[in-house]
Amino acid sequence: MAQVIVIGAGIVGLATAHELTRRGHEVTVLEKEPDVARHQTGRNSGVIHSGLYYAPGSLKARMGAAGAVSMRDFAVEHGIGVEICGKLVVATRESQVPALEKLLARGLANGAPVRRVDQAEAREYEPHVACVAALRVDTTGIVDYVGVCRTLARLIADGGGRLATGAEIVAIDARADGVTVTTPAGEFRADRLVNCAGLQADRVARLAGLEPDVRIVPFRGEYFVLAPSAQHLVNGLIYPVPDPTLPFLGVHLTKMIGGGVHAGPNAVLALARDGYAWRTISPRDIGDYLAWPGLWRLGRRFWKTGAAEVVRSMSQRRFLASLRELVPDLPDGCLTPAPAGVRAQALRRDGAMVDDFDFLRADRQIHVLNAPSPAATASLEIGRSIADEVDLLRGD
Repeated sequence: MAQVIVIGAGIVGLATAHELTRRGHEVTVLEKEPDVARHQTGRNSGVIHSGLYYAPGSLKARMGAAGAVSMRDFAVEHGIGVEICGKLVVATRESQVPALEKLLARGLANGAPVRRVDQAEAREYEPHVACVAALRVDTTGIVDYVGVCRTLARLIADGGGRLATGAEIVAIDARADGVTVTTPAGEFRADRLVNCAGLQADRVARLAGLEPDVRIVPFRGEYFVLAPSAQHLVNGLIYPVPDPTLPFLGVHLTKMIGGGVHAGPNAVLALARDGYAWRTISPRDIGDYLAWPGLWRLGRRFWKTGAAEVVRSMSQRRFLASLRELVPDLPDGCLTPAPAGVRAQALRRDGAMVDDFDFLRADRQIHVLNAPSPAATASLEIGRSIADEVDLLRGD
């Protein structure tokens, strides 16, 4: 068995480390933060997706559908908060119905248990929803992803693995006989390296001597929670019909596993890779993505969409107006700001957003360069797939 370094203690890194440990590998997880799940994993809506949105045959489609089952089962087995509450995707105007039909066809192609419902049936699930037609997915759920990560960390330790926090990657020396990773917490040597660094994944790959054909561009997603007096207006999950040209699902309403209702997120370009607030600014990060030609090409195509997202970011009234398209009865003053998230979006040089999970491979190395939603749902499946590849990597 091999010694393996896994970089990143988000849910993908921990799921991978757990699977490697379970197979008998000697695993060390390196995490720059003081605890697990501090970035994308701990700052999302907590949804277990069911494979509705993704291109048939894609990794997202296959792993997302399998992950909807494995994540639910893992949570139940380990006593982690989980609820299968179902989801509605609603067309609020007749002009959205063709896109809804295409989404139905895609979901069915992916094996998702999705069906079209009329306005009356939609309101049986969500009495306050506005729609002319909707899709119902009964198997969509919510889960405590931070709890999943803490359980994975415990299982890794129980299996003989190690988690080193405060271990930001400073240098990587990849040689024919192994890989040495330098951090403030010391040097770590292993036979193989798995990079699950999320927002820093492309930089870690470059430190390892590779040149990815993508750049990570951070998009901040801002959330609100509904006031207690408005929470009765939402029973489960209510989503709009997504824009098929973008990898974002639109502002939605999500029941949370710990109680309450999440509203959001929007999608605005962040001013730092950990830019969870407007005031968080990193000249290095800004310079990194401004120097990438793909961002300028993306901006030329979607500048109107980007401008509208910025306006909504700066106006709670505009944000509420978007939510009222789904649930018109939401009252004034019902939104309270909640912690934002940042999506690590891989962007190609030609301006195309990478839509599927994306991996870069080299001798002794696997780098996860794009793992946005539904990566949390699919994390156990991603971990198994990476572990299969680690078993086959050269360098034994």
